[in-house]
Amino acid sequence: MERFEDIVAWQKARELTAQVYRLSQQQERLRKDFGLRDQMLRAAISMMANIAEGFERGRLSEFHQFLSVSKASCAELRSHLYVALDAGYLNAEEFEVLRLKAEEVGRILGGLRQSVERKRDGS
Repeated sequence: MERFEDIVAWQKARELTAQVYRLSQQQERLRKDFGLRDQMLRAAISMMANIAEGFERGRLSEFHQFLSVSKASCAELRSHLYVALDAGYLNAEEFEVLRLKAEEVGRILGGLRQSVERKRDGS
C-alpha cells in the first residue's frame, strides 16, 4: 500500500462515517441532541483519521498504535448507536444496518492490526 486511501479498513470506515453523517442530518431528534450527535460524529471521524495518521507516520509501531485507537473509536461509535436506539432516535432497522457495518469495520481493523503486529515483531 502506498496511500492510506488504499487501505480497505479506511475505505469501510469512510463509508460508515458517511452513513452516520447522513443519519445525523436526517433524524430530526438526533440532529437536535447535540451531545450525542457530536460524539457519534467524532467517533466515526476518529476511525478514519487514526488509520490515515498512523499509516502516514511510516513506522509499524506507530501504525499499530493508531489502529488500536481507531478500533476503540469504532467500539465507541457502536456504544453510541445503542444510546441512539434506546433514546428512540433510531429504529431497529437503522440501528442494525449501522451496527453491522461498525462490527465489520472493527473486524477489519482487528485483522489489520494483527497483520501489522506480526510484521512489526518480525514473525
